[in-house]
Amino acid sequence: MKYNNQIKSIAIGSFDGIHIAHQALIDKADALVIIERNGGYLTSGYKRSDFTAKMCCFYHFDVIKGLSPEAFVEKLQTDFSQLEKIVVGYDFVFGKQRAGNTKVLKALFNGKVEVIDEVSVEGVSVHSRTIKAYLREGNIVMANKLLGREHSLEGVVVKGQGLGKKELVATLNLNVKEYQLPLEGVYATRTYVNEKWLDSVSFLGHRVSTDGSFAVETHVIGEDIGVVKGRVALKLVEYIRANKKFDGLEALKKQIEDDIRKAKELLR
Repeated sequence: MKYNNQIKSIAIGSFDGIHIAHQALIDKADALVIIERNGGYLTSGYKRSDFTAKMCCFYHFDVIKGLSPEAFVEKLQTDFSQLEKIVVGYDFVFGKQRAGNTKVLKALFNGKVEVIDEVSVEGVSVHSRTIKAYLREGNIVMANKLLGREHSLEGVVVKGQGLGKKELVATLNLNVKEYQLPLEGVYATRTYVNEKWLDSVSFLGHRVSTDGSFAVETHVIGEDIGVVKGRVALKLVEYIRANKKFDGLEALKKQIEDDIRKAKELLR
C-alpha cells in the first residue's frame, strides 16, 4: 500500500499514549507510522490520532513481525516513495527477532535518520511501560506528568445493578475495553457528557460490597445529566482511595459521600 507520495519524513513507533517523549518524535516528522498490536493500550487504535494533527499510518505488528530489517526498510521506501527522513527514538528496534536498531537503520536507509535522545521527567525516563506501571500502582499524578496530559479512557454506557440511583448515588456504568486500567479504587475524574467535561468521582474495580462483578462507574458531581447513551470518556485526575468492602449499603453510601467531597477538593 502506498500512502501519500508527498510525505517526506516519518516517525516510527507504537506511540501508545502519545506521551511527551513521543511528541518529541512527532514534532520532527510529517507523518506517523504506528505499529499496532491490539492490546494493553494507554491510547487504543485510531484514538492516537486524537492527540496529534499529523497523518497516522498503521502497520499491524502481526503482518510485519516476520520481515527482516532489510525488508522492513524496503517496505517503508515503497510505501513512502518520497521518503527523505526517518525519525526514531534512541531505543528503537525493528525487524524479525528485533535484529535491527538505530545503527542498522542508518546503514540500510538511503536518507537521513534522526534519533531522538531519552526524555525524562523528574529523573524518570518516559516510556509507555513506565506510565502503565504507575497506573497499576494508582500513581495517576506521575502517570499524567509523563503523558503530558490527564490519562483518558472511553467506554460504552451499559445497564448497571440498579442500586446506584435508588440506594446510593446515580452513576454511569461503562463497558471499557482495550485500555490499560489503573489500580482498583476510587478516583477524582472528569467525565465527558453532553459535549462538556464535568467534575466527577469514578470507581474502577470489583464491587466487593455488592455483587462482586467488575465495574467502571462514574458519578457526575452536582449536575443533572439526564439519560446518557453511547460512548463516554473519562479523564483520571487523582487517586482517592483503595477498593474495599463495606458492611451494608448505608456504610457504602457514607463513604461515597466522603469520596465526592474529596473529589471536589482535588478538582477545585
